[in-house]
Amino acid sequence: MNARLESTASAPAALSADQQIGQIAVQLPGATAVFRRLKLDFCCGGQVPLATAAAEKGLDVNAVLAELAALQRPSALPGVEEPGALIDHILTRYHDVHRVQLPELIRMAHRVEAVHRANPDVPTGLGDLLEEIQQELLSHMHKEEAILFPMLKSGGNPFVGQPIGMMRAEHTDHGAALDQLNALTHDATPPTGACNTWRALYAGIAQFGDDLVNHIHIENNVLFPQFEAAPAAAAGCGSSGCGCS
Repeated sequence: MNARLESTASAPAALSADQQIGQIAVQLPGATAVFRRLKLDFCCGGQVPLATAAAEKGLDVNAVLAELAALQRPSALPGVEEPGALIDHILTRYHDVHRVQLPELIRMAHRVEAVHRANPDVPTGLGDLLEEIQQELLSHMHKEEAILFPMLKSGGNPFVGQPIGMMRAEHTDHGAALDQLNALTHDATPPTGACNTWRALYAGIAQFGDDLVNHIHIENNVLFPQFEAAPAAAAGCGSSGCGCS
């Protein structure tokens, strides 16, 4: 599985009103949803600066920039290992983010498949695969939020190894799904001549993949071991449980 693990904090790329709107759409995953809602054309009309596009729609470009800046998420590991704080980080940085990421990726995938269906490079079946990933991930996160995380926040119990083992197994399934996603999109590499929507879709898929791997890494390697007996941990899924090491 090709993805980057969180390591050190890095400054997010600066946003500017002088940037072309299509460039922002490709470079900043999630921007396409903002542009769609504001009716800013980032695909065919993506060659104009954001300031010009906003002015033509009567929008405050600084307000648009502020909304876009909110999409720039930290990539550094949290500086805490205490279970409660770590769980809160997982919920806000990953669970909430995945719930926002996937609907927009699904929408763009179906759009690309429909508009470019005659293109031999079109990722046929991508929208359906993303829908399957969304369904499985939503179910997984609900189990964590409703059962496992409250159990861990209360200090765990002698039987906590069973739900942790289930989550580790599902993490392995998520890793296999990411492998399918990477294979179908050639590791999120758009073909030559791809439109802005196609390129933005693959940029979003790359970010989603990185986020999911980092999400699993923190749970498997930082959170769960705090509640597992040493023999059980040694007999588990390996160093990461999802093939992302």
